[in-house]
Amino acid sequence: MRKGLFTFFGCILAFQVQAGVAVSPKPYLLGTIGGFPITNGMLYTWIISLAIIGIVRWLVQKPQLIPTKGQVVVETLIDNILQLLQPIVGARVVKQAFPVLIGFFIYILMQNWSSLLPGVGTIGKLEHGHFTYFFRPSNADLNATLALAIVSMIAWGYFVFSYEGFTGTIRHIFGNKADKSELSFGIYSFLFFIFLGVGLIECISILFRLVSLSFRLYGNVFGGENLLNNIMALAPWTKYVLPVPFYFLEILIGVVQALVFTLLVAVYIGSICNQEEEPSPSP
Repeated sequence: MRKGLFTFFGCILAFQVQAGVAVSPKPYLLGTIGGFPITNGMLYTWIISLAIIGIVRWLVQKPQLIPTKGQVVVETLIDNILQLLQPIVGARVVKQAFPVLIGFFIYILMQNWSSLLPGVGTIGKLEHGHFTYFFRPSNADLNATLALAIVSMIAWGYFVFSYEGFTGTIRHIFGNKADKSELSFGIYSFLFFIFLGVGLIECISILFRLVSLSFRLYGNVFGGENLLNNIMALAPWTKYVLPVPFYFLEILIGVVQALVFTLLVAVYIGSICNQEEEPSPSP
């Protein structure tokens, strides 16, 4: 048909690139299930999450002593990330924190790359002159990245309080970290007030981690969506050639942002839980 529309299950599906139209900063509501709203970002998140589970299960299948090619791929990925995270988190915590951290990395990476798949932002329905696309990258939705940040901070609190305890955590944040043997009593006592102020700043920094983690990931993915959309609008006659370098750029950004998010969470955990591995001050 002239506008590339056809009816499918009673809905009008549109296969057309909305080039030149700014990407919506908020997800579109597709419907409700039992009164619970379902957005295009949620739908695509479920699809990609199921795809991740299916791909990993297909690669590993039944683990064998002599690994298959798929098992080698998964084990190599796990081993490399483990070697990267262990010095940051610490040997004491890394085995317990590793499943959460590698989960963040793989989930964020696949969600970032999924934004480049055909049909994302181009397949949807046209109602009353408004095009509502069905598939939206999860990390282009601030709700999703904020949820990831909240989960990361819950994990941080769990590991910190489990391994350091409440007293140890308070001591790490507000405690006097100066060496008493190298300072006079007056200076050492005065430093208690300095480190108390530093601890208050640290508490504010911990609260702002929710903002920094969520907005950094959201901004990069959402910005990439708008970049590709605008590049295709600038030169529609070369829309199959000009965006190609930017697709490779988005692939690289997807890896970097997944790695940055994972490493930051690891640093937050290791900054408190990895203290026993630091060399003690000389007497």
